[in-house]
Amino acid sequence: MQLYNTLSAKEREVLIETAGKERLTISFYNYAHIGNTSIFRNHLFIHWDELEVLGRIYIAHEGINAQLSVPAENFELFKKHLDSISFLENVRLNIAIEHHNKSFLKLKVKVRKKIVADGLNDATFDVTNKGIHVGAEQFNALIEDPDTILVDMRNHYESEIGHFKNARTPDVDTFRDSLDIIEKDLAAHKEDKKLVMYCTGGIRCEKASAYYKYKGFKQVYQLEGGIIEYARQVAKKDLENKFLGKNFVFDHRRGERISEHIISQCHQCGKPCDTHENCANEACHLLFIQCEECKEKMDNCCSDVCQEVHNLPYEAQKALRRGKGASNKIFKKGRSEVLKFKK
Repeated sequence: MQLYNTLSAKEREVLIETAGKERLTISFYNYAHIGNTSIFRNHLFIHWDELEVLGRIYIAHEGINAQLSVPAENFELFKKHLDSISFLENVRLNIAIEHHNKSFLKLKVKVRKKIVADGLNDATFDVTNKGIHVGAEQFNALIEDPDTILVDMRNHYESEIGHFKNARTPDVDTFRDSLDIIEKDLAAHKEDKKLVMYCTGGIRCEKASAYYKYKGFKQVYQLEGGIIEYARQVAKKDLENKFLGKNFVFDHRRGERISEHIISQCHQCGKPCDTHENCANEACHLLFIQCEECKEKMDNCCSDVCQEVHNLPYEAQKALRRGKGASNKIFKKGRSEVLKFKK
């Protein structure tokens, strides 16, 4: 029984290009009590591999978090399979605004301790006791209320290229970092203010809403479906778009445009720019913002040192990396002293 990828990312890329068929980029999550996570993981891999689904899926006893690329022609079969799973029947699917056939190149279904790492070890905390979900129209009204505090539950490199106007954007590297910081900053307003949160697709602020209710906040709200669903509702209902810039996404696109505003700058020259790149030096992979001019000048590298290494013969690069710990945490690195214009 095959429970692993048989093709490399490059081989899959060629197949996708040759097929020339449309693929849909989809994300969804659900907090639920899953018993045997390994069996469930295998079940999903077998069925989704048959449907040529690609993506990154995390499963834990607390639920599932999935970012996927599904062939458009197999979408109905994929949806039928989801609906056959009791806690995923009619689950909300966030379909990307900007499609990219190569948003994912492998199917990775992994068992984790949690679907969103939070650093919490309190058995009395119930993640399913969530806050009030609001759609785009109600969200727009709430964030104009002077009694509302709007908080971005994403990381610094995400909010840097796009966020809602007047939102608080904690300068954090991880979700777990933000929980205590926000509680401390807003401790005086547990009774009198409306705490409204948002994130990419809803999964982080749903856990955060349950956490802040647990911590005594009386009025807790979250944007239903996150920025992805907000943008869809704004377009469908012709609402005012209060989001500025790009929405960072965790696939090869790295971002989808929600408004024409460019609120960030190239980390190397300071020119207005909101395009994330990963340093071409295989030993670095630093995530940073780089304009087209700097990309050409620097060979898609973050520094002169990385450019020198990148231009060495491949075997020489391998020799330099030998014996050193490899890191591919490409979405967790957006800080470095070499980035002169990083805010």
